[in-house]
Formats: sequence, C-alpha cells, structure tokens
Amino acid sequence: MTHRVTDEAMVRALYREYGAPLMAFAVRLTGGDRRWAEDVVQETLVRAWRNLHDLRTESGSLMPWLATVARRVVIDNRRRSGSRPLDTVEDIPERVMPTAAEDEQLLREIVVTDAMMSLSPAHRQVLTQTFLLDRTVQEAAETIGVPVGTVKSRVYYAMRALRVALEERGVTLP
Repeated sequence: MTHRVTDEAMVRALYREYGAPLMAFAVRLTGGDRRWAEDVVQETLVRAWRNLHDLRTESGSLMPWLATVARRVVIDNRRRSGSRPLDTVEDIPERVMPTAAEDEQLLREIVVTDAMMSLSPAHRQVLTQTFLLDRTVQEAAETIGVPVGTVKSRVYYAMRALRVALEERGVTLP
C-alpha cells in the first residue's frame, strides 16, 4: 500500500511540474486539437508512471523524455487512425503535423521557460523586463522601482543562474 501511495504522489508531482508545458507541446503536436492533446498528455503520464523508477536524467528535467513520448503517442495515433476507414470525413478536422524543427524549437522554449521558472522572482522579473520586453536598464529600473545599479547587478546574476539552470536541463550556451 505504501508503494502505491508513493507512486501516486510522484505522478501528481510529475503532473504539477510538467502538465502545463506538456499540454502546450501536445496541443501543438495535435494541430490545436485540445481533446486529443489531453489524451496525449494522459497517455504520456501513464507511460511515465509505468517507468517511474527508471526515470533518471542527467539534466534533472524530464521534459525531453516526456516530449519524446508525447510525439510517439501522436505518431502512433495517426498511424492507427490512418489504417481504419472513416465514417464521415467532414467530422474529422485536418491536422497538420509540425516539422521536427518546429518540435525542436517548441521543446527549447519549454526548457527555457522551465529554467526561467527555477529562478528567483527578482531574477525572473529583471530578465523579463530587459530581454523579453526589450526594455533598457533605465526603463526596467523605473518599471520595477529599483536603482539602475540594482537592475544591472540582478541581470548579471540572473544570467549566471539561468545558464546553470539550462545546463542542468542539458542545454549549453556558447
């Protein structure tokens, strides 16, 4: 009984940590079909649960593994549905499978977002202001309400922390 409770807690933790980015990835893979994407996420997490004790990654993030499984689930579903006759063609929306390059780009975005979420709120805030919103250090300082020197310092330390967080997830920067 204790083993089952531990597994359930681990699956809940997996869903809490990876559910939203995995759903975004699955929606993209399914061409925007949210219901199908939910099925893909569920199947992916079931497979993760089945392999729970073997899931160890050097990067610390399971997102690459989960994304690979989700992609395989979608491909398997397409193959299965392609081999069965269709009752009504009008009821089935045409779905466009993203290219491998698009999948890779989306996965990179998910990993970067995951790394950003591991930063402190102050570091996230300063990187959002300066890099994502493309504000100057002066504009960021005014928006955040701190001195320019504080913004410069936070950007420096935030970038160092982000580099470490990305390296932990298997991404190396030049």
